[in-house]
Amino acid sequence: MIGLTGAFASEVGRRYRANFDVAHLDLDPLLAVVADGMGDTDGSALAGRTTVDAFVEGIRSARGKIGPGTIRDAVAAAQDQVAEIGRHAVGLAGCTLTALLAGEEDALWVVQLGDSRVYRFRDDLLELLTVDHTMAWLGVAHGLYPLDSPQAEAARYHLTRYVGHAARPEPDVLSVVSAPGDVYLLCSDGVADQVPYPRIREILRLHIEPSAMAERVLAAADVAGGQDNATAIVLRVPF
Repeated sequence: MIGLTGAFASEVGRRYRANFDVAHLDLDPLLAVVADGMGDTDGSALAGRTTVDAFVEGIRSARGKIGPGTIRDAVAAAQDQVAEIGRHAVGLAGCTLTALLAGEEDALWVVQLGDSRVYRFRDDLLELLTVDHTMAWLGVAHGLYPLDSPQAEAARYHLTRYVGHAARPEPDVLSVVSAPGDVYLLCSDGVADQVPYPRIREILRLHIEPSAMAERVLAAADVAGGQDNATAIVLRVPF
């Protein structure tokens, strides 16, 4: 995608001893990845790093022939390697995996496993392109409990799909077509859970560089409490 610009930023926040988020960004061809380790153990750190490395290697080895099969194979390789980590006594080995990568012409592939997110800002509308794989998402969507209820809060931490899950769940794979002026945000839940929708929209509609947008997103997460590791990748399609 000629002229695509992007940047990422990540910070520890105030709660954890280290940053268990992992991000990767290539712009040509586009390969943007965010993984968020589950918990604060060595297994969490290893799962995130291993997942991103395995997924990136799988996509790169396809040499531009990217499709649902290629993507699922790359996720399966990550599942295999994280399962091996989980066999050792290093704490829970699991993480989310969210990615945005180039397809043919103006097409993009969205990949989702867990509760990190991909947002798209287009024509002054901010849309969420991914679904959270959590019991909270299912419960609220089906009217089992209100969004602001204690039940939803507790269910927020119950992931139904992630890398390292014993059932090796498959990712959501979605094809979207980019348009001139699109802005995309990939973020961990340290952003999504803390920064309100109106604030994200306000930042992504600014006429500033993606690096400045990413820094503002993290600053907003810090202002909101900084209760989690926070990672943001911002991408802009040229007009």
